[in-house]
Amino acid sequence: QVQLVESGGGLVQPGGSLRLSCAASGRTFSTYAVGWFRQAPRKEREFVATISRNGGATIYADSVQGRFAISRDNAKNTVYLQMNSLKPEDTALYYCATARSIVMGTSVDVYDYWGQGTQVTVSS
Repeated sequence: QVQLVESGGGLVQPGGSLRLSCAASGRTFSTYAVGWFRQAPRKEREFVATISRNGGATIYADSVQGRFAISRDNAKNTVYLQMNSLKPEDTALYYCATARSIVMGTSVDVYDYWGQGTQVTVSS
């Protein structure tokens, strides 16, 4: 069993920045990849970014490449998502999730445990 708690969301103006955090407990944190997903109203959940167990590999969605950065601190059991140059279309509920295995992936099917999400709203 894994518990994930996201934080750091909020209201920000276009062009602004936020840093999301995902705190994990209940399983050896360093043994699995972690991903960030988001879901806007009336849209399907979509992949944002993922990071390997040791942080050495990352994958980003094309829509956030160059603006977002995912990182992790295994000593703190926490994964971060630094979001810069935010756009109104980034508005969504952001979730973190742990992978079922050591394999990284962009599909929701790769992930088993999910947090409750943190809301990000980009608006002037």
